[in-house]
Formats: sequence, C-alpha cells, structure tokens
Amino acid sequence: MSTIGVVLDEERLRSMADELSRVSGVRAVALGGSRARGTHRPDSDIDLGLYVDADLDRAGLARVASGWTGEAVEVAERGGWGPWVDGGAWLIVDGVPVDLILRDVARVEEQCARAVLGEFAFHAQPGHPLGFLDVAYAGEVATSVPLRDPEGILVALARSVTPYPETLRDAFIANLWQVDFLLNAAMKGAKAGDVAYVSLCGTTTTMLTAHAWHASAGNWVTNEKGLVPNVARLAIDTRGFSAAAAAALGNLGTSPEELLATITRLRELPRPATPAGGSDLS
Repeated sequence: MSTIGVVLDEERLRSMADELSRVSGVRAVALGGSRARGTHRPDSDIDLGLYVDADLDRAGLARVASGWTGEAVEVAERGGWGPWVDGGAWLIVDGVPVDLILRDVARVEEQCARAVLGEFAFHAQPGHPLGFLDVAYAGEVATSVPLRDPEGILVALARSVTPYPETLRDAFIANLWQVDFLLNAAMKGAKAGDVAYVSLCGTTTTMLTAHAWHASAGNWVTNEKGLVPNVARLAIDTRGFSAAAAAALGNLGTSPEELLATITRLRELPRPATPAGGSDLS
C-alpha cells in the first residue's frame, strides 16, 4: 500500500484499524475505494471498511472516532443511509476526510456466494442513481487492502471471488438484452420531446453496457462513479466505447428528431461479445 499522506500514512492507518478492531462487533478493517486500487487523487477520501456483526457496539465505535476528531461523532444506524449501506460515519482526521463504512459480515458472505453463482441485482439506494449493485460487496473484498483481519475473513472471501467469476461475467453480458428493450421505450419519449426520459433510458443503457465491459475484462465495479470513462482503461479492446458514449450522452438534443438520432447512436455503442464467444451484440 502506498503512502497516503504526511499524516495518515500506512502506519497511522494500521494503528487506527487496531483501535477500531478492539470495538466489540468489529471483526475486520480494510482500506477500500480508490486508495486501495491506486486510482485516487490527492483530494480523495480515505475509505475504511469495517466488517461487523449485528451486535456492533456503535457507541464504542463513536468514542474511538471522537478520539481522532476531537469532537462528538455520530455513527449512523443500519438503514440510516439507506437499505444497502449498513451505516457509518464521515470524519475529518488531521484535515483528511475519512469515511467509516460499515459492512455486515453475513451480508457480505451472502453476496460473495451469489457472485460465484453469477447472480446480481441493482437495488434502490440513496447516492446510487443506477441502484446499488449487491455483489459490489464481493468487489470490495476482492479489491480492498486488509488492515486488520485476525480471523482471516477478508482473505477467505477475497479468495472465493478471485479470479473474477466467469459465471458473473456471463450474467452481466446476458443482461444486455435490456439495452434494446429500454432504447425501444425511449423512442416513444423521443417522439414526444421528453428529454428527461430519453436521458434516463440512455444513461441506464450506457451504464449497463459499461458494467458488461468491466465484467468482460474481469474488473470489479463497486460504484457508478467512473464506470463509463474507466471502460477506456480496461486491458481489452472496447472499441472506443467510452468516447462514443460521452459524445452521445453529452449531445442529446431537445427536438424529437435530435433525440431519435441520439437513440440511434446509443444503440450503436460497442458491446462485449456474447458469453459463448460469438459475434458482438451491437
């Protein structure tokens, strides 16, 4: 793990993880997000994933966090941030934004098992416009850096979903049937000049296709942020998908004619090959 900064370097983060792990109900702590993947910017937050049991001592967790911030900290209850985030807290530690993100161990184990079976779904969740991808929990353990894992929970779960399951790759690609289905529906909105509806359908289909590209490359996705532009960074030929998607979504138009032309461009966006290795779906 690379140095985070002058203050919150690796040694400090591991010390913080040790403090967190002494709270009853905390079973493991990991560095997650862009900093774990090495794709962070200098101003990126530090995401600490806390893998916990249902009987977590939230008051004890708040006391530890308050010791770092020098002020009272409120730890959100399960469901306080929506049904698919198990609570947490936003902190500023020595001037650095630190997010404590709680993950229920039983729930993570369930989603890792589903990922191996090639099952996934998107769920309504604040902050996730496409919906929260449930098997993103598997992606988190696969891409995070364990800071405190005394029982080997994170290591075992990461091994269960590494390499990226072929069944999950195939499922994401098979899910592309929705692209033409949604774009056909968008045509009705386009004829009525409904820019918002066409935009929603177009963005959704573009993100579903981006998910399929990432799956095709065996790349875990844990958030919609960067989903479409990062297709261009995959180690496979994506045939200019990211640039073409940005051009189409960035110039929807407002008239029925312009919107219908945009739908045609969205329908022509490159898609990954079928699971059987046949011709492209586009």
